[in-house]
Amino acid sequence: MRIGLDAMGGDLGPANAVEGGLQAREQLSSDDVVVLVGDRAVIEAELDGKNTDQIEIVHASQVVGMEEPPVEAIRTKPDSSLAVLGQLHKAGGIDAMISAGNTGATVASAQMYLRRLDGVHRPGITIVAPTFHGPVALCDVGANVNCRPEHLYQYGVMASLYVSACSEIDRPRVGLLSVGEEQGKGNDLVKKTNEMLTGDPNINFVGNVEGRDLITGVCDVMVCEGFVGNVVLKLFESMGSQLVRGVIGQMIKDMPDQMARIMGTAEKIKAQYDYNIYGGAPLLGAAGICMICHGKTTAMGLGNAVAGAKRFASQGVNQRIVEQLGGK
Repeated sequence: MRIGLDAMGGDLGPANAVEGGLQAREQLSSDDVVVLVGDRAVIEAELDGKNTDQIEIVHASQVVGMEEPPVEAIRTKPDSSLAVLGQLHKAGGIDAMISAGNTGATVASAQMYLRRLDGVHRPGITIVAPTFHGPVALCDVGANVNCRPEHLYQYGVMASLYVSACSEIDRPRVGLLSVGEEQGKGNDLVKKTNEMLTGDPNINFVGNVEGRDLITGVCDVMVCEGFVGNVVLKLFESMGSQLVRGVIGQMIKDMPDQMARIMGTAEKIKAQYDYNIYGGAPLLGAAGICMICHGKTTAMGLGNAVAGAKRFASQGVNQRIVEQLGGK
């Protein structure tokens, strides 16, 4: 498998992206290749003196900035690393594309060059949130902010198939994010989506769920529109880190003589709920494999995203989606 990695995207710079590509090889087969896409001179400088087995470089002369308008950036910078990733994937030069760069531009590149799977109306980004009760998949977190009921219904189908394919959960519990658990709660979008999910026997739909249920173990998949999902995601990230920091800070004040043990426990907690464990978030519904990473994803996280892309392919997630939604 040939997996393309944006060497120019992300807040941590090319050095981090290149190191992520190097680390990814530990989780791949000997015939797999990591294709680093970006400024060749910059990438070669980062690779200088390192083992470059299973590493290839594809030059891209332009870079899409984190603040640039997504669609316009892909159209006006056809030789950017993000646009070249999409072009390579479309042409069969790579089997998956991964970036920690501009999320909107990554989605735009995938949609422009890969299009959608048969039967899919709108692709959705699915992140896996680490919680005390195990991982929960949240879809969508930003690809589509103007949803119709059929979009949310399909997010439930696709995210359920993704979780069942890439985890040990056979029939993931799917919840629909609303302002109350009762079936009649929510706006028209939620009410109509609820009816569609309820009517599909292939989905293990548990009904409406509330924001707090992301961390209470009520569901394995939470469905919402992209605007809401992105707000939930950012709040979850912030609250998680701040809560751990606050607890550890108070423990240090109350038990200063236990500093070594406290810091050891803190590191374990941090590692257990670090989003880098899950690497990237797949753009479900794209006619290819596109993994979107947080801007601050570490080299370890990028390596895990590469491994995640291979697992996505090996489990035939896209084929499962087409079988379920094709022609609908």
